[in-house]
Amino acid sequence: MFSGKLTKAFCQLTRLSFILISIASFLPTAFSQSKAKSNASFLQRPKLVVGIVVDQMRWDYLYRYYDRYSTGGFKRLLNEGFSCENTFINYLPSATAVGHTTIFTGSVPAISGITGNDWIDQLSGKSVYCTDDSTVKTVGSNSHAGEMSPRNLLVSTITDELRLATNFNSRVIGISLKDRASILPAGHAPTGAFWFDDFSGKFISSTYYMNELPGWVNQFNEQNEPEKLTANNWNTLYPINTYTASTADDVLWEGKFRDEKTTAFPHNIGAVYKYSHGVIRSTPFGNTLTLDLAKAAIAGNKLGNNSSTDFLTINCASTDYVGHMFGINAIETEDTYLRLDKDLASFFTFLDEKVGKNNYTVFLTADHGAAHSVDFIKQYNLPSQQWNTNQIIAKLNQVLKDKFDVANLVISGLEYQVNYNLSVIEKTKLDFSAIKNFTIDYLKRQPGVLFVVDMDRVSEATVPEPIKAKLINSYNFKRSGSITIIPESGWFAGGKTGTSHGTWNPYDTHIPLLFMGRNIKHGTTNRWVNMTDITPTIAAMLHIQVPNGCIGTPITEVTSNFLSIQ
Repeated sequence: MFSGKLTKAFCQLTRLSFILISIASFLPTAFSQSKAKSNASFLQRPKLVVGIVVDQMRWDYLYRYYDRYSTGGFKRLLNEGFSCENTFINYLPSATAVGHTTIFTGSVPAISGITGNDWIDQLSGKSVYCTDDSTVKTVGSNSHAGEMSPRNLLVSTITDELRLATNFNSRVIGISLKDRASILPAGHAPTGAFWFDDFSGKFISSTYYMNELPGWVNQFNEQNEPEKLTANNWNTLYPINTYTASTADDVLWEGKFRDEKTTAFPHNIGAVYKYSHGVIRSTPFGNTLTLDLAKAAIAGNKLGNNSSTDFLTINCASTDYVGHMFGINAIETEDTYLRLDKDLASFFTFLDEKVGKNNYTVFLTADHGAAHSVDFIKQYNLPSQQWNTNQIIAKLNQVLKDKFDVANLVISGLEYQVNYNLSVIEKTKLDFSAIKNFTIDYLKRQPGVLFVVDMDRVSEATVPEPIKAKLINSYNFKRSGSITIIPESGWFAGGKTGTSHGTWNPYDTHIPLLFMGRNIKHGTTNRWVNMTDITPTIAAMLHIQVPNGCIGTPITEVTSNFLSIQ
């Protein structure tokens, strides 16, 4: 009996040992599988990143027209996404090419080499357009508008880094009406970049990227959408008396389309388009056209449905053209944003359906803002005045000639910079330091001038932060003027109608920045954020290297939300 109990106990012990051994042998595998699953989740990227840059969008437009926005456009970004309410440009000038470059590189002009839409090459004295490239040809048109490439860009972009990280399996496409706003965000090695050609009324590209347009672009061009969009002219989306956020419809500081006698609605753009396809740029329909091409790009390339994360860059440029023509207080500007809101709502719905609501991440920002029109702001006794660059440089050249007995020592005053004729100064053996000191002493006495800074001695300048930091971030010896002028607030270079941008002031440099989509929690921050922080934030989300000229830091309020949900 005792022997039987002992045998039974031994059998139970053996069975228990077998179970423990089985569990022990399973644990490493289970832990390994769990860890692998955790790592796979942690490294999982959105299937598509969409970077939308609304040209000349001031931050306050998010709220100026908020009550009139639909639920699916700007309100969806604000109510579902994360908003960085105090995002600022941290360089000069606040211009399109520089803005798009900074957004997608995390760099600044001093490093990226994109110091403006145009600049003076300091060694040759020649004017350079940011994306000009005489070694390439237009693809898709007989015009010269495609002789462009990113070769003047000295650093990599976040889109380049994504391509590198995925062994070039990711597809990257840049789209805009503007060449520079398509080319610079897409980077050096994209799948393609496409922009609008005024000559043909079609989207084109460059032999830098391809020898012929892809089928999806040809199909889109064949639809002749620009003519259809402009055929019914431009009238307000809603009854004109409801545009209470804007000034009167016909005022002196607004521009006119060709053959118009007033600045008032409706605008007969259909007739203008027949002999000037570029007119669509200065209407809200240019944004519609751009976002429709973006949809075609997604469908034609199956963006967001590939083995690696894809990246689509979009510039909505018509907001800039409308602002330049009519100013920021015009009914035309309000109507453009209300229509863009609807276009964005349609685009986000398209993303939901084609890519999947939880499969993409979108961010929306701006390349720069804009000032109030001079004549508008003067009506209310606020300081403002037109900055006449040509007149200032002509007078400067005259006083320099009187002093140093050499004509035309200054080539250009582009972007509030004094660009000297260095070859003439060298040949005549003039004292360059004496010329600069004389220039500074003369300019700082002129009306509308706040500061004048010798860029070789910017650290010694009595200029407050953050203006000094912007100046340092801006200066590239080979592509920047030797002296920078900071005008008084409200003074800016531009025409007597509409508005412009380019200065350090908040109206030019305070921009919106919103993230929405995969793993983005709803929220806001009022912490100061720089434009250079956008790219490292996206890099952190994608777990890839930041571009090689990046000086920004991730916006942790956004990345922590993203990573905590993996």
